Formats: sequence, structure tokens, C-alpha cells
Amino acid sequence: MLTDTIAAISTAVGEAGIAVIRVSGPDSISEVERIFHSKTALTKAESHTVHYGHIVDPDTQERVEEVLVTVMRAPRSFTTEDVVEISTHGGVISVKRVMDLLLQLEIRLAEPGEFTKRAFLNGRIDLSQAEAVIDLIRSKSDRAFSIALKQVEGSLSQRIGELRHTLVETMAHIEVNIDYPEHDVESLTAEFIKQKSSEVMEGIQKLLKTAEEGKILREGITTAIVGRPNVGKSSLLNALAHTNRAIVTDIPGTTRDVIEEFVTINNIPLKLLDTAGIRETMDVVEKIGVERSKHAVTEADLILLVLNASEPLHEDELELMEQIRGRQSIVIMNKMDLPSQLDRDLLSRYYPDELIVPMSVMTEEGIDLLEKAISSLFFSGKLESGDLTYVSNVRHIALLKKAYKSLQDAYEAADQFIPIDMIQIDVRLAWEQLGEITGDTAAETLLDQIFSQFCLGK
Repeated sequence: MLTDTIAAISTAVGEAGIAVIRVSGPDSISEVERIFHSKTALTKAESHTVHYGHIVDPDTQERVEEVLVTVMRAPRSFTTEDVVEISTHGGVISVKRVMDLLLQLEIRLAEPGEFTKRAFLNGRIDLSQAEAVIDLIRSKSDRAFSIALKQVEGSLSQRIGELRHTLVETMAHIEVNIDYPEHDVESLTAEFIKQKSSEVMEGIQKLLKTAEEGKILREGITTAIVGRPNVGKSSLLNALAHTNRAIVTDIPGTTRDVIEEFVTINNIPLKLLDTAGIRETMDVVEKIGVERSKHAVTEADLILLVLNASEPLHEDELELMEQIRGRQSIVIMNKMDLPSQLDRDLLSRYYPDELIVPMSVMTEEGIDLLEKAISSLFFSGKLESGDLTYVSNVRHIALLKKAYKSLQDAYEAADQFIPIDMIQIDVRLAWEQLGEITGDTAAETLLDQIFSQFCLGK
């Protein structure tokens, strides 16, 4: 049981309309009351009520800030402890003065993610739900937000719980047969293990099928925009981002470094990298930019190769197409508003028609075709809808694969009539590996590592 009281700023630091300071712990209400002056005593306030008053320095009796204080009594709070939230004016000085007074009381500064960690340790949420809180905060699209919200609500936890329950039944059956071997029919027990292992493996496979799409929705697609100088790479980034993020001129070599911008296309988050034009150059600075462009190409999940349709294919472009052959890439024939001189037949030797997108970035003609091509390349044209549970966390994916392998071993052992006490080891291992996803069998070091990724006030 946690006995200390913690506090942290829960809103972004900076100028804003309001800022919120969260206090959680057994003494949160009584401690905050020591610096809060109002008509109503906080210790007598009912749960989930808001109170107007002032934060006052107990030593000088100076009014420090005008605030609203919300009281949430245990267990009806995020951490299941007594929680007080202080809403102040959203200035840096205002928040600092209130925090300074709080930390002079019997309250300490919260560690990163400690509020969510307390919610987990107190049984309000499991580990997969806690990790989904991070995804909720970092969501870059409506779809990613919806998926994270479902995980916070326990959709993945429920699926994992069902799979683990089946394994518990299997282990119980094995234990009975170990304790009472005289009643065991070896062939029937082996068939039972194979049947239950298959059921759980099928459930794991269904979750893993969503892993690639889920990971993309969670982390986004790193997309490198590449091509020779002055083909329209920066203009494409500006068009997709709907802002003048990159400088655009008629002078080749304007972009000297990799420029990053996040955009969302058909609910797919893209991390766009506008790269320096790839060409041989004697300019020292531009040369560094070209090297960084080549590195960005090797690291990208998706490559958008921009060509100038009003010019014949250049030797540099043919060489680049050879380099990225076999990678996830789309060719953009830009400047289609000008007379075309590009050899489409030659281009078709490298790319199928559905991955060649004619565009005019200047008139924004063809943007919809590009969005469709990206969507088709990664999601077969559409994202699943309905109640599908996506697995997006790398840790979860790794544990699902380990559990699947353990059950494969159990299935094969049962098929070869290996002694059931040996098979029990693999079944239990799968049960523990699935339990690590929800935190039922997670080590303390793993918990510390996960919650250290949170922001301070969450």
C-alpha cells in the first residue's frame, strides 16, 4: 500500500488559459487544505465537487493565486486514492508558486507516470491499459486515438484474459491427471492439450494479424520524399502538410537538410522527410545534405520518388530506382500540367501502374490519387472498422509471438505423447508470457521501465 502523497503539473508548461496541478495520496485533501482558503473546508467536502478560493502562503498569509479545487475521494478517482486537482491561471510563474507551496508540505514531486502506475498497482487498470494511456496522448490520427481509447477501456485486456483462462483450464486438467494417473487416459489428455493449444494459438494469430497495421497507426509511416533537385519535393511536402513548411524556389539545391513534418492521410499518420535533391555536387553543405538524404532513404518505411514529368528520365533517377527496387515506394510524376517528356514505358519496367501517380503539385491535382496509393500499399485500400482490437505495442507483439511458440512446442509434445508434466512447462510458460502483457506476471524492473516513459503529471 502506498502511503505518501504526490503532486505534479498535469498540463503542458507554458502560457494557457488554465493549468492543472494534480495531487494524489492518503493526505492529499488535508494537506492541500493547509494552503487553500475557501468558504468550504476541503476535509468536509463531498467527492467530485469543485470549490472556489485562494492559495495562501501559510507563513506570510499572502494570497498567491485564485484557483478552483476539485476533490475526488477514494476509490472514485483515477489512482483510486484521494485526489485533489488545483486549476490555476495558466502562466509559468502562477503554477510554479503553487507547486512550491505544495512541495513545502508533506507532499513530494511525482515521478514520471507515477499517477498511472498507482492506478495499476491499486488494481484500477492493468498494464496494457496503462500503456494505452501513452498511445492516447501520442495519437497522431483519429483512428489511432480510437484504437488507444479501446485499449484503455480494456478491449485487449479482455482478449488476453480469455486466452489465459483457456490455458488455466488446460493446466488444471493436466494437474488432475498428474495427481491421479490411474484415472488418466493418455491419448485423451494429449488430444485435450492439442485442442486447447490450437484454440489459443488461433486467438493469438488473430491478434498478430493486426500487428503491422496497428504499429503503423501507433507510430506512423516514416516517409522519405526523394528525387533530383527542383522536381517539386518541397512543394509536395507543403501540399500534404497544407502549410509552407519548406522553402520553395526555382534554384536547385535550396533544401540543404532533411525537413520533418507529421501529416495524416486517410487516418494514416505519416512522418514526412523532405530531403535534399540527390545529385553530384561540389558544394560542401549541399553534399552533406545529399548524404543525409541517402541515409533517410535507407531508414524510411515508404519512399515517395518525385520525378519531373516535363523532362526525360535522368541517369541519377534510374540509378535511384535501382537502389530502392523491392522497397515500399511510390513514383510521383510531378508537373503534369506541363507537356510530358517522361518515358512511361521505361518507368513501367520498375513500377506497376497502381504505384505510378501522375500529379501537379502546383495545382494540387492528383493528391487524392497519392492518398489512395499510400492507403492501398499499407492497408489493402481500407482500415478495419468495428470492434477489431489492434495490437500496436512492440512489447505486446513480442510476447504474443513467444506465447505462440510455447504453445506450438506444447502441441508438438502432446502429439508425440511426451509426459504431460513436461508439456505443462510449455503451457505455463505461454500463460506467463500472456500475463506479462496485462502485468499479471510482470517484473518490477519492467514496470519501472514502462512508466518512466510517461510525462511527469500522468
